[in-house]
Amino acid sequence: MMEKRWNAKNLITLQELAAYLQIKERTLYSWAQRGKIPGFKLGNVWRFKMEDIESWIAEHKRGPSRP
Repeated sequence: MMEKRWNAKNLITLQELAAYLQIKERTLYSWAQRGKIPGFKLGNVWRFKMEDIESWIAEHKRGPSRP
């Protein structure tokens, strides 16, 4: 089985992800530090794989509220 490859184009910064999710950078930073969102540090900066983020979003979607 062939392993799926990724490159730097698949990685986004904390600032880019905060804009994508429409949340404050500080909130995203806190989530990343606490492991509430998939990400990793390269040196002293956070990076996120869009594939992981899309999966995380799908897992955390809330269905329609029930009366």
